[in-house]
Amino acid sequence: MILTNIEQIPGKTIIEHFGVVSGSTVRAKNVGRDIAASIKNIFGGELKGYTELLSESREEAINRMKEQARSLGANAIVNIRFSTSSVASGAAELYVYGTAVRVR
Repeated sequence: MILTNIEQIPGKTIIEHFGVVSGSTVRAKNVGRDIAASIKNIFGGELKGYTELLSESREEAINRMKEQARSLGANAIVNIRFSTSSVASGAAELYVYGTAVRVR
């Protein structure tokens, strides 16, 4: 599956258009990460626990989007975008969407 955030894939021709596909995941913070984040907020530095959480969330959302595209017969997704939103106290949704296409 070819993934890109631009509208075309250089060197490829879009031969079929399947429409918008998406994937999402909702993740909650955990106590261990919150404690480490609180300490980092005092002294500064990267919040590695949250960085890992967001990375895992992006990967899961992308995999779900790819599965939806595959089920439609697509072999590529173009114009990919990400969005995040808070859905509850301590929980956030990571949402990814794009246009499923078949290229050759």
